[in-house]
Amino acid sequence: MGKNNINQDTRDINNGMNENDHVYGSENIQIELFATPEGVKAVKSPVRVKILSMLREGDLSFDEIVKLSGRAKSTVSSHLKSMSREGIISSRMDPNDARKKIFFIQSEYIGKLQRQQLQEDISAYIQRYISSENDPFEFFRLIFHTIRISLLTQGVDIDPILHEAGLKVGESLYEKVKDPDRDTFLGNIANFWETHSLGSVEVKTLKPLTISVQDCFECSGLPYLGRPACAFDSGILESLFSLYNNEKVGVKETKCYALGDKHCRFVIE
Repeated sequence: MGKNNINQDTRDINNGMNENDHVYGSENIQIELFATPEGVKAVKSPVRVKILSMLREGDLSFDEIVKLSGRAKSTVSSHLKSMSREGIISSRMDPNDARKKIFFIQSEYIGKLQRQQLQEDISAYIQRYISSENDPFEFFRLIFHTIRISLLTQGVDIDPILHEAGLKVGESLYEKVKDPDRDTFLGNIANFWETHSLGSVEVKTLKPLTISVQDCFECSGLPYLGRPACAFDSGILESLFSLYNNEKVGVKETKCYALGDKHCRFVIE
C-alpha cells in the first residue's frame, strides 16, 4: 500500500467523526475496518455495524435488512447507499423479483477497534520468557503474543485476519494430512500439531467431533482476555474438515487458555 493510500486511509478512518467522537472516548464505541480497492474504510455508525454484521452471515434483501435491523426503511436505505458508494457493500438483482436487490459485502473484513483492558502487564509477560531457558521456539511465540497483546491494548482486534490466514494454511496443509480413513486423518492432524510444537491434540468426542489442544501455541501464555483467542487454529481446522467433508463446516472454540481454561477445545459443527 503506497503513501497516498495510507494517507487516504487515515482520512477515511476519521471521516464521519465529529470533534467529540474519539475512538476510545467511550467504552461502547466500536469501529469496524473493511479493506476496499480504494483503501481501508472505517465503519463507526452502530446501524452500519449491525447491518454489516448481518451481511457477514449471508446476503440479504432490503426488506430483510429492515426487518432484522429494526430500523426505518429510509434510515436503512441511506446507510446502504453510503456503504455502496464507499465500496464496502454491493448489490445484485433479486432473481425472484427484478424490482428488488440482494445486498452483500464486497470488501474484506479486517477487524475492529475496541480498546480492551488486560489484567496482565506486557512487561510481566516478557519477564517470564527472560526467566525461562530461552528456547528459540518460545522466543518466537513471545514475539507473536507480544505483538498481539500490544495490538489488543491499542484496540486493534486482528482475529479476522488470523482466521483468514488459518483458512489458507489449512488448505495447503490438507494435502499433507488427508486420508480417506477418519481415524488416520485425525491422527495425522494430531501428529502435525505435535511435530511442529503447536500443541497436543486429543479427540474428545466424535458426535459432535470435539478436539482438545493442550499447550496451544496460539494462546497458551496469553493473559486472560475473557473470550476465545484461537482464530488462527479455528481457521486451519475449518479448512481441514471442510475439505474432508466436501462441505463447509463451522468450528466453535468453547474453551481457551485466554478464558482461564487449562486447554483449548474446538467443536466441529
